[in-house]
Amino acid sequence: MRAPPALRPGLRPEAYAAAYARDGVVQIEGVLPDAVAEDLAAVLERGTAWSLVYSDAGGRHVILPQAELARRPQAELHAELEAVVRRAATGFAYVYLVYPMIDAYLDGRDPGHPLHRVTEFLNSPAFMDFVRAVTGEPVVKVDAQATLYRPGHFLTQHDDRGVGERRAAYTLGLTRSWRPDWGGQLLFHTAAGDVARGFAPRFNVLTLFRVPLPHSVAAVAPYAATPRLTITGWLRDDPPHATGSGGGRS
Repeated sequence: MRAPPALRPGLRPEAYAAAYARDGVVQIEGVLPDAVAEDLAAVLERGTAWSLVYSDAGGRHVILPQAELARRPQAELHAELEAVVRRAATGFAYVYLVYPMIDAYLDGRDPGHPLHRVTEFLNSPAFMDFVRAVTGEPVVKVDAQATLYRPGHFLTQHDDRGVGERRAAYTLGLTRSWRPDWGGQLLFHTAAGDVARGFAPRFNVLTLFRVPLPHSVAAVAPYAATPRLTITGWLRDDPPHATGSGGGRS
């Protein structure tokens, strides 16, 4: 990346705090300087080794790096993913591509990878002070993973409760172009099963939302022509880096 990750100069958290307090959700457009967002998108598009991630029958988070994917018999993998789709009909399930930023950073994987600088930025005083001011939450660490959704990928409805002290969730959208009929929207659901609101994949937009809040990522259509790219995670107040990347992300 040509420039270090940073918030766009002039962003004022008070411009977004009232909407977050009222709705539990807020979007912040142009959160990064243009050059930083362009470089970060390029890293995700061309400079990241993606792993496949999915939920297994026991609800565990399964990550298959590229080397393991190459060794796995295709028929076996296809059967596993078909089982994930069947489980999605009745409960929580997901499948997409991932780069687990926190785990990679703490494990010393891929020295010099630009995403390590992004992990440091997300846990910097500048970013944490900003999201604390918007959400009003006592954030002490920020989880992060990069995600890539291709046709057929999805994340069913859930509310992010049950792992550590998750105060809020976030997505940093880095999808350059997207048609609404391609799916992939971040959807928020009512108790009656309606969609309260939905956000299409977009570029250089930070979405913050309260935990717990029922949400999902709509399945990406078979004819979607570009990947859905995001950096996602939770704002937490448990001890810094006490846990890994955890379960499904928006």
